[in-house]
Amino acid sequence: MKVAIISHTEHYADSDGIIVGWGPTIKEINQLSEYVESLIHIAPLHSGTAPQSSMRYSNTRIQFIPIKPSGGEGVKKFSILASAYSNIRIIKKALKEVDIVQFRAPTGIGVYILPYLKFFNNKKYWVKYAGNWKDENMPLGNKFQKWWLQNCTSNNTKITINGVWEGEKINILPFENPCIDESERLLGKSIVQNKKLTSEVIFCFVGALNEHKGVSIIIKALKELQKTDSERIKTFHFVGDGLLRLKYKKMAKECDVSFVFHGFLQKEEIQKIYTESHFIILPSKSEGFPKVIGEAMNFGCIPIVSDVSCIGQYIMDNKNGFLLENLKNETLLHKLGLAIHLNQENHLKWIQNNFNLAKKFTYSHYSNRIINEIFN
Repeated sequence: MKVAIISHTEHYADSDGIIVGWGPTIKEINQLSEYVESLIHIAPLHSGTAPQSSMRYSNTRIQFIPIKPSGGEGVKKFSILASAYSNIRIIKKALKEVDIVQFRAPTGIGVYILPYLKFFNNKKYWVKYAGNWKDENMPLGNKFQKWWLQNCTSNNTKITINGVWEGEKINILPFENPCIDESERLLGKSIVQNKKLTSEVIFCFVGALNEHKGVSIIIKALKELQKTDSERIKTFHFVGDGLLRLKYKKMAKECDVSFVFHGFLQKEEIQKIYTESHFIILPSKSEGFPKVIGEAMNFGCIPIVSDVSCIGQYIMDNKNGFLLENLKNETLLHKLGLAIHLNQENHLKWIQNNFNLAKKFTYSHYSNRIINEIFN
């Protein structure tokens, strides 16, 4: 099987001139390449310095084909259509060599890639929709792409989404987003078996530092914790970066809690933070299903997460984590208090159940489903 993947994954040349891309996507592609004859990844190549979260391809069967970057805020959005003709020419040529195509949505280029795949492409294709399928406030471009997938695709075109939703067409399939390999499962097993909830509790956040991800909500809630509770928090780790990082660091200085802002980290370093942390907090306004939830559960971190998209289909409030039914300060304060005072018996039961659940987010589980439900 020869596969092509079209995505908006940013690529750069690293200090050695080797092409690298955003780590989670590249690792997923590296894993999938083990099951196919060859794989082409068509994605934008940017100038500038590669982020620390970038990763190299690990398999010689993978070929990267660059297209023009496009999109952004304001008038920069017009670059999506300005680069369309050039990018379609590159894509058309590349698809001659493959048997099946994956398009990763939603993304700006989806407004012309989806119609192209429907009307001007003779290869079988499937669409991986990684966003929040049920977001009522999604951007106009995402709304168009969701509408297109629901109304303009045949039953032979598979669409994989986060979560199980009633009333969808038979070609729209719930698929977990993979993030864990077999070595990480083995490591996670030993960590979960030995993790204990002590009088000193450690929290973490992994993601972009911005308002959408709820960073200021976290800091404000921690600032208002009762002193007896805040004294039990040994450390709060923020992993990730963003334009508002300095603002958040300034806010954090007003809290009694000890914060560490790590910036971007390699996956191995993030795993060390998962290993020492007891809880991961993600009070996002909207998500698909963040890979970091699956990763964190694999290493014994209990989620405190927004009840958005399909997250509530995996995290049950006060059963294996804590769901935030809204993003009000008092709601997060209440859940933080419950987490800090979670008893040892429930802690051990929850982290073991979550470790078992995390198997659904392994690359082997994902690849087997792709082979059996998409390729066949």
